[in-house]
Amino acid sequence: MQIGFETIREILEHRLHQEDIERLLHGLDESGKAELFFRITEMLRRTTALADIANRVSDSLSLDVLFPRLMEVVTEALNADRSSLFLFDAETNELFSRVMQGDVIGEIRFPSHLGVAGSVFTSGQAEIIPDAYLDARFNQDVDRRTGYRTRNILCVPIRNKHHEVIGITQVLNKHVGDFDTEDQRLLEGLSLQASAALENARLFEKVERQQREEAMLLEVSISIVSEIHLDPLLAKIMSAATALLDADRGTLFLHDPARDELFSRVAGGMASEGIRFAANAGIAGECFSSGRVINIVDAYSDPRFNPEFDQQTGYRTHSMLCMPIVARGERKIGVMQVLNRKGGVFGSADERRLRAFSAQAAVAIENAQLFEEVSAERNYNEAILHSMNNAVLTLDANGVLRKVNEAALRILRRSAGELLGRTLEEHFTARNGWVVKSLEKVRASGRTDITVDTDLFVEDGDAISVNLATVPLTSMRNEAIGYMLMMEDITREKRLRNTMSRYMSKTVVDQLLESGEAVLGGTGRDVSVLFSDIRGFTSISERLGAKETVALLNEYFTDMVDIVFAHNGVLDKYIGDMIMAVFGSVLQSKDDASNAVMVGNRMITGLHELNLRRVARGGEPIRIGVGISTGNVVAGNIGSLKRMEYTVIGDRVNLAERLESANKFYGTSILICDSTHAAIKDHEPTREIDLIRVRGREMPVAIHEALGHHTDESFPHRAEALGAFGEGLALYRQREWARAERCFLRALAANPADGPSRIYLERCGIYRDAPPPREWDGVWTMPGK
Repeated sequence: MQIGFETIREILEHRLHQEDIERLLHGLDESGKAELFFRITEMLRRTTALADIANRVSDSLSLDVLFPRLMEVVTEALNADRSSLFLFDAETNELFSRVMQGDVIGEIRFPSHLGVAGSVFTSGQAEIIPDAYLDARFNQDVDRRTGYRTRNILCVPIRNKHHEVIGITQVLNKHVGDFDTEDQRLLEGLSLQASAALENARLFEKVERQQREEAMLLEVSISIVSEIHLDPLLAKIMSAATALLDADRGTLFLHDPARDELFSRVAGGMASEGIRFAANAGIAGECFSSGRVINIVDAYSDPRFNPEFDQQTGYRTHSMLCMPIVARGERKIGVMQVLNRKGGVFGSADERRLRAFSAQAAVAIENAQLFEEVSAERNYNEAILHSMNNAVLTLDANGVLRKVNEAALRILRRSAGELLGRTLEEHFTARNGWVVKSLEKVRASGRTDITVDTDLFVEDGDAISVNLATVPLTSMRNEAIGYMLMMEDITREKRLRNTMSRYMSKTVVDQLLESGEAVLGGTGRDVSVLFSDIRGFTSISERLGAKETVALLNEYFTDMVDIVFAHNGVLDKYIGDMIMAVFGSVLQSKDDASNAVMVGNRMITGLHELNLRRVARGGEPIRIGVGISTGNVVAGNIGSLKRMEYTVIGDRVNLAERLESANKFYGTSILICDSTHAAIKDHEPTREIDLIRVRGREMPVAIHEALGHHTDESFPHRAEALGAFGEGLALYRQREWARAERCFLRALAANPADGPSRIYLERCGIYRDAPPPREWDGVWTMPGK
């Protein structure tokens, strides 16, 4: 005869009469009585367990304490191997439990729909599973990892007083037999007894955590608000954010509006220099562009995640929470990115915490950025004042000096202690009173006053030439707040400009002064050198006498040098009646050769005008020759320690002088070398004259005549003459003497005064009767210099 637990419950609850109990016992044999005793004992044990649950949960509001206590009672009450208890976290939609992991309490979490526990939680229906391995919902991996073997399972939902499911209780491996409905009722009773305590502890823990978070947030806010320097502030913000969210590390990206990029100045656990990318790239870029929070449970399964940073650093990103940092006026200034929440993934509560924290951080970042900008602007202004060669003195509204730069101390030869804190009137007296008068004009008119090239007398009575600008200073509201004096020392520049203007044009002087003295040092450079010389000057000077000769040279040099300066040439020197000009020695230009040839042509036309004036005064006309060579020379200050001269030396200087002299031989006015011809613009008319070998040079030089100065009167029928000359020159070099003679005769018929055609006609006659040797190369060796 079997006696069920319901009958035993009626006995224990005194719902059966004494005679019914005696009759029941009278019908039992010895084994039946033993079973009845066992069941009564078991029922008492289970009843005791229910009472024990109430005692165990009544004195604690800590889930860390309640979880192990309840599991211990449940395991013992159901005579099972082990048990587990999971509560539902609505913020993360997960079931979680607290278990001992070594010496500390750890947390286990998983999605609330997974496994047997998730199924019971979702359905709200208890389940008895006789064989766990036959149930598809059971995850056998846990057994394989731990070496444990789960046989049977009893799992019941935990309901609160509103009958809402708040978790599950799960018991594994009953020691004797399988779990039955009595076990299920007992576990449901135990769970019901514990539910109120669990909810209270959960609420207490939530309130306690919120208070702790609020305290931490307040502490962090105070900490970051007190920091005004940006880099330490950003480090504090990320340290606080990772602590607040119990995360592993974090990165803060700021927005660079100028380049529309995000860049990192603080990256926890890695080098932050050089992390810079487009403001819409990657997860951080999407968060910034959209202004939405991005919460990623598994970074590697998200296509937006770039694993390259992990590969470079050896770090492994699991979960990620990305939050835009928004300042006042909904202006996005950056992105805060927190990685790898310890013990799980980031939930809605984490998002809420980080959003509140980022709002506080945004204010601090904005203030720090403003401070950084102001500091940078101040440093920039200080650097400008420090590097300026001009003196800057600032005065307050009362005219008291408040700031001077180093140039002011140098120019005025005073120390800052002597100048600051005193009025302008105390420093600029007597002959320097004009400075005070300039300030008085500005005070009266409210407009800038400028004084140029005026003497300022400094200590020891020395006078320096200065330009002064006195400027009123006003606030953003146009209120007068002081005055500024800017003083430029032009003494040296004035002296240098006066000296150099004798040798070069104003344009070149200005460029030289702008470039500084470095260009005057010895250096190799490509230049064009021009020599001009008056023909028969010795006999002219003998006829004119000393006084008239000087007058002639002064008039001639004035006209010629003006032409040189007009095309950025530098007057190198006068050598008697000879002029040496250089193009490109001080400041180089691609037009140096063209300018030199243009100057040569205009010197010839200018000489024609000079001769008209001389003839009109009863004087005789003069003629000149011009030689131009282009190439590399040495340029620099050359001379003794007592007297130096900026000039050029080299083979090209000598060649230009030889070419000037060769004009006498060829009957030309301007001869240029082949390198000059190659460098000039196409619009400069020229013709090739000869291949010559001059004294001091082994290699022959092709020379050309510049024709830009000629008119129809000075060179009649130029096209016909040049065409015949060019044809004749080609035949001459082919040793076709007779045919070449006919060409040169045609050229002379067109222009009887053409010197080169006459020379070649003579050569052809000589070579026709006595041809040169077979190795003849067409080169003519110039006699003399």
